[in-house]
Amino acid sequence: MNIIWLGHGSFRIEIEDQILLIDPWLNGNPMMEGQDHDAALAGATQILVTHGHFDHTQDIVEISQKTGAPVSAIYELAAYLKDLGAVEGMGFNKGGSVEFGAVQVSMVPASHSSSMVVDGRPMYVGAEIGYIIKGEGKVIYLSGDTGIMADMDWIGDYYQPDIGILSAGGFFTMDMKQAAYAAKRYFNFKTVIPCHYRTFPLLEQSADDLTAGLPGVDVIEPQVMQPIAL
Repeated sequence: MNIIWLGHGSFRIEIEDQILLIDPWLNGNPMMEGQDHDAALAGATQILVTHGHFDHTQDIVEISQKTGAPVSAIYELAAYLKDLGAVEGMGFNKGGSVEFGAVQVSMVPASHSSSMVVDGRPMYVGAEIGYIIKGEGKVIYLSGDTGIMADMDWIGDYYQPDIGILSAGGFFTMDMKQAAYAAKRYFNFKTVIPCHYRTFPLLEQSADDLTAGLPGVDVIEPQVMQPIAL
């Protein structure tokens, strides 16, 4: 398995027979300037979206059309992105699971907000969510944009994820100390990868507090377009 950070909250996950793009934001993403966008998208089989904010959806339709990859998301958002021209994927909901080849993806709650700007105004596009991704004998919890929430208790207990990809930049989501608290209280991760940080000055710029708060856990600060092999 390779987990490749595309900056901010965007990932490319190469797992089993799938190449999953999670919230791929390339154009206007400060961390993807000067990076090989074609390499980031090559071979994509599915696109998963966590919520509607521009830094998660701005490029979705273009990328879907370019790669032919279907777009899956919570029902309302999936339907709206299809109407905008994205290749139709799975519009499912919290508690639901779908299979993409040998990979199982389950939708779980997050605590954030979700909208897209339509005619100059924010429009509700379904609830914000996270994903559980199972394959190659591993279970990934991808939190999506979220604060600490009680739902993490049952998510950790029920799915037993060993890899956590956690939004941890603060201001819009958990910060590093909060992410460490949540990981320690609700999960038993072997590996934690922070995201949604370093993109803008108002976000946290390092994961030192996350590492300090999780002794015994392999906290990996991702580097853009550099595979993390697990």
